[in-house]
Amino acid sequence: MNLNNFVKAAIFTATAIALGFVFMLIPNVEFISVTVFLSGLTLGFGFGAMVGGTSMFIYSTLNPLGSGLIYMPLLLGQVIAMSFIGVFGAITRKVLLNLSAKTLIPITGAIGCLSAIWYDGLTTISYPIAAGYSWEEALAYSISGLIFTLMHVLSNTLIFSIVVPGYLRRSSL
Repeated sequence: MNLNNFVKAAIFTATAIALGFVFMLIPNVEFISVTVFLSGLTLGFGFGAMVGGTSMFIYSTLNPLGSGLIYMPLLLGQVIAMSFIGVFGAITRKVLLNLSAKTLIPITGAIGCLSAIWYDGLTTISYPIAAGYSWEEALAYSISGLIFTLMHVLSNTLIFSIVVPGYLRRSSL
């Protein structure tokens, strides 16, 4: 690990947090996950996980619309989910670098879709299970938020399919 990668990780983290605050008033449209994904793609597993966990922890705990410190299981779910999105960026690096421009757009869109499903799934389950809800209550809780999950999945699919190919085209990976 060299200083250059630590500086890049700090820049990715600051960018993810800043973009989180910029878009926080638009429900389920966020650029944190794509920034974290790009950090893993660029810097590898360890830095991707570190950027994801750190970014989500800082963004969630300092969020003026409601701090993540209020409910620790949800905060933990957010941090774990975002860390794995950074790792997912590192895992898909070799595949994405070898794709043509035409196939890159739908593949990165699918990655954005899966990232949103992963994040929403983990965070949606972390609250009711930790709060002691029964399986039926947890399922009802999850179903009640499907519109918001769908909006997040669609926006992430679009964001990833635009941002990731553009980043790969302009970077020297």
